[in-house]
Amino acid sequence: MRKSLLFLLPLVPLTAVYADVTLPPLISDNMLLQSSKAAVWGKADPGEAVTVKLGATVLKTTAGQDGNWRVMLEGLKPGIAGDMTVSGKNNLTVKNVAVGDVWVCSGQSNMEMTVVRSGNSEQEIAAANFPQIRMFTVPKTASETPLEEVVGKWEVCEPANVPHWSAVGYFFGRKLHQDLAIPVGLLHTSWGGTSAQAWTPTEVLQGDPDFKTAYYDTRQAQLANYPAAKEKYDNETLPAWQAAADAAKAEGKPAPRKPNPPMGPGMGGSTTALYNGMIAGATKYPIKGAIWYQGESNAGDAERYHRLLPAMITSWRKAWNQPDFPFYVVQLANFMAQRTEPADSNWANIREAQRITAMNLPNSGLAVAVDIGEEKDIHPKNKQEVGRRLALVAEAKTYGKQIVFSGPEFDKVQFDGANARITFKPGTATGLSTKDGGPVKGFAIAGADKKFVWAEAKIVPGDSRIKGAKSSKAKAQGPAATVIKLSAEGVTQPVAVRYAWANNPEVNLVNEAGLPAVPFRTDNWPQAESKPTPAPSATPTPSPATATPKAP
Repeated sequence: MRKSLLFLLPLVPLTAVYADVTLPPLISDNMLLQSSKAAVWGKADPGEAVTVKLGATVLKTTAGQDGNWRVMLEGLKPGIAGDMTVSGKNNLTVKNVAVGDVWVCSGQSNMEMTVVRSGNSEQEIAAANFPQIRMFTVPKTASETPLEEVVGKWEVCEPANVPHWSAVGYFFGRKLHQDLAIPVGLLHTSWGGTSAQAWTPTEVLQGDPDFKTAYYDTRQAQLANYPAAKEKYDNETLPAWQAAADAAKAEGKPAPRKPNPPMGPGMGGSTTALYNGMIAGATKYPIKGAIWYQGESNAGDAERYHRLLPAMITSWRKAWNQPDFPFYVVQLANFMAQRTEPADSNWANIREAQRITAMNLPNSGLAVAVDIGEEKDIHPKNKQEVGRRLALVAEAKTYGKQIVFSGPEFDKVQFDGANARITFKPGTATGLSTKDGGPVKGFAIAGADKKFVWAEAKIVPGDSRIKGAKSSKAKAQGPAATVIKLSAEGVTQPVAVRYAWANNPEVNLVNEAGLPAVPFRTDNWPQAESKPTPAPSATPTPSPATATPKAP
């Protein structure tokens, strides 16, 4: 037998393994292609002729010297396109291809949270029968270098698949599909407990002196120190914890929390690791836009987040070679115990960074969630409303629907003696009221001493002309624009106003669409340094160092 085997081995066409046309995981059964411009790519022998056929569209190309090939399909009509064939020295069939709009769904645990964990999950799962909605979930993959491809598989929206889908992504996509009658693809790539710098390319962090010091250099020091830190963790920290846990168990007491290991290569929360492992390999796949739910893990570094978030968004647009794709952000939901008096807040500062980014960065937008969080759960279950509000922003700003998509947005403040008057941006505060029918809550004012106190807030008809405006356009606010009039006992000369400026603010101001007013402040006073209340479930799960993964 041994002689026969040795005789046969040279006859096996080993080079055929490399000659076969291959496709990456993103180009697979049930995929949804971007209708405006789609890409199909793969590998073959250098110089091998490749043909791609989808319906009446037939494209031909030749693999380059590195074996890579790629074709662009333009003008595809939304709908179920059927099977796609890819032919070279072999033939491949990609089944059940759809065409529509593809949205990236990314962030940390509130984007990762699944449908089965959201509110009303049994009914939602049973009703999830939308064959024109597809989701591709990227497994948690951290890497110290950019990976060529992401892994995962496309799934069709049906009760068997939806339970483990991103809840925010699904409810967002479902509303777009139902309202716009188009197929929707959801490219889900998120990891709980992770920071924005983990999703940002190395060159962005290296190119900014502050980011370089705070993020890149810190990470390089972690990697250099990892062997010694790991040895200490294994030989000292972990045994000490185990002894304490055993003692607690013997006494019938809760065990102390197990300490996290040091940040070694390929750890999920490390700088740039998730961009490398979960974004870079997806950027060859054209998309319509992205939705983002993240910020909790940056709350202890809120001031830097003001620059980091727009830098990350800009880097993604550059990586996709789509410099203006829409990017819509969920503003942090309310969380933690309510405070009896106004105070500085890291979470409020993160919300401000998100608001300013959405306001100043082109083709960006904000979905406010400050009224639908939960005091004792960093993962509120009402993901249906989060998805709905994101979809409203997209339908208005991306698809041009004439709808109210935002709650009242701050425009101007006027100080008049002991009073302050807040005017909102036109079109956002029509039908201004309180959700519960009670007095307006959530406003605070301060004088020159910078000490904020709760304000008495009243909804009153405003002037049709704004004091100090120079042009007629700037003066016009419509017929008697509605404003909020503020005052507080002991504040005779207010100079600053804040609204919903707290980790868990008590708020009730809405417009006619029932959308909550957007948190804001009129001052730029530095925030007191403080760390947010830790949330055990927000800690990232470590991942082993990752090499370029193979398609499943």
